[in-house]
Amino acid sequence: MAEIHIHRPHRLGLAKARKLAWQWAEAAERQFDMECTVIEGDERDVVEFTRAGVDGHLVVSHDAFELTARLGLLVGAFRQRIVSEIEATLDELLARGSANKGSTAKARSPARTAAKAKKP
Repeated sequence: MAEIHIHRPHRLGLAKARKLAWQWAEAAERQFDMECTVIEGDERDVVEFTRAGVDGHLVVSHDAFELTARLGLLVGAFRQRIVSEIEATLDELLARGSANKGSTAKARSPARTAAKAKKP
């Protein structure tokens, strides 16, 4: 079973990072047919994602995105391509987020949202 670990620091704060995480979840659902659940917390959010052969989570804090995923045997053969696409998507979102620090655009919600958790 192949694993993926991606860390991206940022200086956006939790509120802005949270909006970008919702956008990432939408992109994952659309591009990779993932099922995403967002668990909001006071200090961090967790986006859990899954589909056949893939499961993982994206932890969103005030200063970093931390993605961890496990790939099944068949999907694992495409590990490098998957890593490249995830990195490109995260980097693009972070670049847009940094450029639009004053933006107040609302993010649409993924298919499923978990109730606000006290501490995920």
